[in-house]
Amino acid sequence: MESVKTLLERLRAGDVKALARCISIVENEEPGHGELLSGLNFDRHVPVIGVTGPPGAGKSTLVEAMVTHLTGQHKKVMVAAVDPSSPFSRGALLGDRVRMTKHFNNPAVFIRSFSTRGALGGLSDKITQVLDVMQASCYDYIILETAGVGQSEVEIAGIADTVVLVLVPESGDEIQAVKSGVMEIADIFVVNKSDRAGAGSFAAEIEAFVAERKKAGNWIPPVLQTVATREQGVEEVIKQAAQHYLLTGRDRKYSILAAKAYYLIRSRRMRDIDTKTLQKQLESEMKREGFNLYEFVKKIS
Repeated sequence: MESVKTLLERLRAGDVKALARCISIVENEEPGHGELLSGLNFDRHVPVIGVTGPPGAGKSTLVEAMVTHLTGQHKKVMVAAVDPSSPFSRGALLGDRVRMTKHFNNPAVFIRSFSTRGALGGLSDKITQVLDVMQASCYDYIILETAGVGQSEVEIAGIADTVVLVLVPESGDEIQAVKSGVMEIADIFVVNKSDRAGAGSFAAEIEAFVAERKKAGNWIPPVLQTVATREQGVEEVIKQAAQHYLLTGRDRKYSILAAKAYYLIRSRRMRDIDTKTLQKQLESEMKREGFNLYEFVKKIS
């Protein structure tokens, strides 16, 4: 079996097979995954553009159009697509085989699908480590597309350099409902399918929301209109993402690393805890007089 050291060398040299193998090792916690993660260098950073939004907003179509534009500029792009997981196999319901077929054989594009595996934030429970593996390879951009599960997708703000929130004109009635959630973490708002009625007024409504909101730093989130199926407005999305990274990338780098460290520490401490074991322990503890849930948690944590 190939050593982790050799795999890392091939990964840094831009070997696609090594990249795919390293991701599999980390995602499935195969033997050597700890050594592999410990061997990663953090001296190189590839901009991560997070694309999120409700189901049906056209996230995948927008991502495909972004990849088309970037590769047209001779850039190499990695796409990490996080899909809902099967309740039976826990694998991704939508795989890379049915996604972005236009770029399937493009050597400048690497596409990988991940299942949420029950993660509530719309992200895979291994996506933090996977992104670090991707950072070590020779690509220019990473696009992270979430599963689209609503307000709980705020986790993407902790690992993406730029968060693109994709909405459609019909989302207008839902603005108040999502206002206190995922709206706050958007660095760029995209009104996709803007050839539909009401797109202009909906974009104006978002602009009014942005005007009321004070985001850290000097960045004012732009509200862009696109028709991803025709690749209209996509160039401006990429331009604004690059501008946002230029202005905020250095400061955001440390907050992202802190968020990753927090996530990893939490995962490590929760590694040996599962609901079935907790249920058995609770069944036993509740037979004792004076049971208290908070004392129980304090004892086992």
